[in-house]
Amino acid sequence: MISIKSSREIALMKKAGSILANVFEVLEPLCKPGVTTNYLSQIAEKVIREAGGIPEEKGYYGYPAAICTSVNDEVVHGIPSNRKLKNGDIVSLDIVVSYQGYMADACRTFPVGKISQSAQKLIDVTKECFFKAMEFARPGNHIGDLSHAVQSHAEANGFSVTRDYTGHGLGKSMHEDPMVPNYGLSGKGVVLKEGMTIAVEPIILEGRKETKVLPDDWTAVTIDGKLAAHYENSIVITKDGYEILTKLEEGK
Repeated sequence: MISIKSSREIALMKKAGSILANVFEVLEPLCKPGVTTNYLSQIAEKVIREAGGIPEEKGYYGYPAAICTSVNDEVVHGIPSNRKLKNGDIVSLDIVVSYQGYMADACRTFPVGKISQSAQKLIDVTKECFFKAMEFARPGNHIGDLSHAVQSHAEANGFSVTRDYTGHGLGKSMHEDPMVPNYGLSGKGVVLKEGMTIAVEPIILEGRKETKVLPDDWTAVTIDGKLAAHYENSIVITKDGYEILTKLEEGK
């Protein structure tokens, strides 16, 4: 069942989103050679809790850390560790924050030191895919319109889209209906309505679309060892369009 959020619920999700956006502001300059992914997770948790939020990923089905840190060929759900980032890496930081019981979910892929032109293109196109989808984010359109926009832009740039992981609704729970795939057909799927809150998250692969999960039962990697990038925001459908919830508060 898809829930339509009240103005009060949306305000709480926006607060969670502003905390999350601030975490990215803190973490981006720390994504440099020699820094461990565990350190990034510890800093994220500190920033979240000091702002009155809760890092919802920690303990979720036993997940051991405050954020997901996926490096290079890791697609999603990479577990922070004492692994040190190296020059030329890319790292995706996927974070869920709750505030007074309401969730915000976002991801960014950051470069570490000097990265290759091809890696930068992957990061850029992944972000562009999100905003291509936003061109269709308004009442009366379909989830498939967003999905098709992501897939079309990724594939036009020579990349592929995983079928194994999708965006989703969110609110009081981290994952709610509807699913928001990164592939599909225009005019298909759930009709968007004012007050719907969804996480739209292009996950774009440099090579083949297939993935596999490592023995830790969390970390998903590309099947061919090529790079993956991830860009995500939580949004609310408004009367005549959309608003990004995972952004800094006005004036900050």
